[in-house]
Amino acid sequence: MSLESCVDVLVIGAGPAGLMSANALAMAGVDVRVIDQRPTKLTVGQADGIQSRTIEVWQSYGLAERLIREGNQVYMSAFYAPNERGEIECTKRERLVTPPTARFPFIVTLHQAAIESILLDSMSQRGVKVDRPVVPSVIEVSEDVEELASMSSYPVKVTLEHLDAVGDSIKTESVRAKFVIGADGAHSWVRRALGIPMEGEHTDSIWGVIDVKPDTDLPDIRKLTKIQSINGTCMIIPREDDIVRLYIQLSGGDIIDPSTGRVDKSRTSPEKLFEVARKMFQPFELRTSTDVNWLLVGQRIASRYSVRERVFIAGDACHTHSPKAGQGMNASMNDSHNLAWKLSQVLRGWASPSFLKTYELERRQFAQDLIAFDKEYSVLFTGKPRTVENQNGLSHENFFRASKKFGGFITGLDVQYAPSTLVNAKHQGCATNLVIGQRMLPQIFVRAADARPVQIQDMLPADIRFKVLVFTGILTDKQIANVNSLATQLSKPSSFLQKYAADGDVSSVFDIITIVAGRKEEANFLVVPLLFREHWSKVLLDDADVMRSRGGHGYESFGIDPAAITFVIVRPDGYVGMVAPSTAVDDVDRYFSSFLIPRGLCSS
Repeated sequence: MSLESCVDVLVIGAGPAGLMSANALAMAGVDVRVIDQRPTKLTVGQADGIQSRTIEVWQSYGLAERLIREGNQVYMSAFYAPNERGEIECTKRERLVTPPTARFPFIVTLHQAAIESILLDSMSQRGVKVDRPVVPSVIEVSEDVEELASMSSYPVKVTLEHLDAVGDSIKTESVRAKFVIGADGAHSWVRRALGIPMEGEHTDSIWGVIDVKPDTDLPDIRKLTKIQSINGTCMIIPREDDIVRLYIQLSGGDIIDPSTGRVDKSRTSPEKLFEVARKMFQPFELRTSTDVNWLLVGQRIASRYSVRERVFIAGDACHTHSPKAGQGMNASMNDSHNLAWKLSQVLRGWASPSFLKTYELERRQFAQDLIAFDKEYSVLFTGKPRTVENQNGLSHENFFRASKKFGGFITGLDVQYAPSTLVNAKHQGCATNLVIGQRMLPQIFVRAADARPVQIQDMLPADIRFKVLVFTGILTDKQIANVNSLATQLSKPSSFLQKYAADGDVSSVFDIITIVAGRKEEANFLVVPLLFREHWSKVLLDDADVMRSRGGHGYESFGIDPAAITFVIVRPDGYVGMVAPSTAVDDVDRYFSSFLIPRGLCSS
């Protein structure tokens, strides 16, 4: 039997990238379907580290609390190197190098199956489940220009095979989709079916992975620990439930089949791998071992990320790299975070399909930067350690300098998107410390109505709306008059707030948050015009909380003049798209007009 159906977005692959896409789309009300070839969901390891920026992203979807609760938090690192006896000893302990703007100055470590379960549970609340075991066998993308331009068409046809079909049950299915996301891993069927080549070469760095509940006298087993021994390099990643993950550098000659050049697991075993780790730990004891997983990862990137802006690839399907800096799952989920809101806006008829090109522009450049970083960082793991005989070897200072140099990149906090229709740096001087193209910085403000402290990032949920932050400055009588005049100007049908609002409802497209430079003891939030206070909770004060322990100095931290009125436009993914003075409303309008569709022209 066969079946035909239509869907707005078909997601192929239910790993971190696919589930992140599906969950974000489901939360936006998009008709989404997910398929995966595995008969059941993942139950064990694979990727396991969530960096600071990714935690912020999860927070924007309301998922960070469970992630942090179930995971392990890593705050410190340690370095071990060989002494004159050839035994390892601790050479340095330090906190993880994170930028001072880090809201979450730690890494959450939790096995991939648990991470995926959080996303699956969130999806199920919205009626979305993964169809298993199902694989695509044919994909066809229309070449008709009119069909591709219309958001009411379904220009992608995918034939699906149900692997568990028996008897008269459905075996083959034809799905027509408006968009397809290929999130089916490093060996992506979607990428290969569309003829998208990977650029780059496989690395000769091979790592074995063991998850253990260790019995050891190494005192830093619960820190992010790097061991450089005369027997090779080992990374220790503490995990949930007393588990520790060991990344163990292997010699290619030990496990590579010379006839094929590929990893041959039969040439080693968990016991042999554990023995390698035990030698690296000397003189410390290491006992017990559990299952072993293997990693052989190249540093490669897809030549393009989409076909006709109707089929996209995300995650490992478009970039692969080594595991040393814990970027794989983070990069994958942030690909999806970038893509999902753009698809949602296009499907709703808010935005022009052409702005989907910014997905590849932003995320492919990130992947290129990641691979360049990865190659430089990898040298620290493959080089020989400094010893009495080899004074030119690597020491903890090399790791520390690299961590400091790349800290903002590793954590994801300093990722910056290049100028585009979505990133306009013309008025950067209005908010000197809010780097346009980077994520909105965390900052505590207090609500004017009830003095409750709030984190500004928590007021920027990933709900596909643009956030318009209006920094009114100090509300003197003259400034109040200026703010009222601005509200009158923005209430006109020709203003950007009104022109792009669906059915005249500004809050459907824009979320306006007003931030006043003032003290809670003196503030009267009702002087803020109605346009800028849709709800009493949306007016904030740049002041400390009642205990004077949190908040305050936000204008100073952001580099905003309290004597001026300043717009900060935050994209739905939490990145600053533009800042501008109130005197440059026309520039803000031009920013939005480059990709949003006026409400009179919207079509479903």
